[in-house]
Amino acid sequence: MKRNLLQQICLVSALVAPGMSNAVEQELEIRKTLEPGNTKPIWVSMSGFTGEAARVLQFDLYVQGFGFTNAEGAQYLISGSHNGELKGQVTDKITKRTLLSNAYSGASLRRLVHRFADDFVQARDPKAKGIAQTRIAFKGDTGSSGEIFLADFDGHNAQAVTQDHALVAAPCWAHGRQGLYYTSYKLNHPDIFYQDLATGSRREFARHGGSNISPAASPDGSKVAMILSKDGWTDLYVCNADRSDLRRLTRSPQDESSPCWSPDGKWICFAAKEKEHRSLCKISASGGPIHAISTGGLPSPSEPDWSPDGKWIAFTVQYRDFQICIVPAAGGQATQLVEGEDPSWAPNSRTLIYARRQGGRYTLSVVDVMTNQHKDIPRIQGSSSQSQPSWAR
Repeated sequence: MKRNLLQQICLVSALVAPGMSNAVEQELEIRKTLEPGNTKPIWVSMSGFTGEAARVLQFDLYVQGFGFTNAEGAQYLISGSHNGELKGQVTDKITKRTLLSNAYSGASLRRLVHRFADDFVQARDPKAKGIAQTRIAFKGDTGSSGEIFLADFDGHNAQAVTQDHALVAAPCWAHGRQGLYYTSYKLNHPDIFYQDLATGSRREFARHGGSNISPAASPDGSKVAMILSKDGWTDLYVCNADRSDLRRLTRSPQDESSPCWSPDGKWICFAAKEKEHRSLCKISASGGPIHAISTGGLPSPSEPDWSPDGKWIAFTVQYRDFQICIVPAAGGQATQLVEGEDPSWAPNSRTLIYARRQGGRYTLSVVDVMTNQHKDIPRIQGSSSQSQPSWAR
């Protein structure tokens, strides 16, 4: 396979103009090394953008695998201005083609830059999904209790969804991004609630005896998986979104945790526990045998999240510190990425948001899985610590 790729590089280099051969070989090299944690960034240069516009654009692109350099070393030349409206242009140095040239207005400067970043990502690869205009939900600590918050993916424009003044946990987006499931102790008991984000109304979704935790909506929104202990053991259950047809999928004296769905809705992945050691497993959403998912011997994997393209499962392991890892969805050799816990995939299936412990508190961070480029999200106003993020997709 490597020999065939080398032959392709030589053939393409012989056919292109002499001044373009290095750029083509560089692009093929990027494709050849496309693997988690070991992929070269896509080099871009930027001119014309300053201040907030420059900072927002750099953040948006850096956590999607782009790196910034000078015009000589870049593949894409980004230029622009922002004076009343934002103008942005991108030129591909390899093809000498203008990839994008747009003007943006009618919103804050930050939102205009997000739109430009998404347009660039999609212009470069029509199959790619930009993430700059997406949102996240997370748990924010507010003194001795916490609330569920929403924010732009970079932490800006945060707002509290709940005003419970109680322990809260595990927000999960409903299908269509118009609602959230989460656990709250508002009624002095761990219950699952559903909240409509358009109206602000909410209802109890699961309030059985024992714990009602870790809600996870299916991709089509028709079902919800959750962890209940109403029958004495802490097991995985699933029901319809209207709360009908509650079914118990596991029966184990050990506890299950953190369910997540395959993008086709056929499987539920979760962390199982046996003899004080955790492992990743999956089970059919309709029930049946439990299948182990190998993580290459990494100890006690937990908090799985299945990528939207179905290829990867992100999870947390604990050594001295917690580490974010990914593994092929079928199992196999896992890749360790960064220090952190509770990962959640972006819609592009290459960026993760997670929580990182720092100075006794948690801060949210974002990592591009392929290049392992990562950045902390600045502290979010309204809460002293942010954790358990969930990316809308």
